[in-house]
Amino acid sequence: MQDTQLLQDGLALMGVGMGFVFVFLTALVLATTLMSLVVRRLAPTPVPAPSAPRPAADKGDEAELLAVISAAVHRYRRRR
Repeated sequence: MQDTQLLQDGLALMGVGMGFVFVFLTALVLATTLMSLVVRRLAPTPVPAPSAPRPAADKGDEAELLAVISAAVHRYRRRR
């Protein structure tokens, strides 16, 4: 078998393989897009959950949080 014939066979096999992969991936994208459209159409619309009002933070809570954060930063800087 000559080198040119072997090269042509290799290129033909590569073309068939790449074509198969291209067709498979295209079909996969089309199938997932179609499934997404079907699910969006059939699925009920989600009801938004009522948002509970956030309780206002006390000044004491903020002061305690600030003290804890300050102590942690001071301890971190002292170790470094």
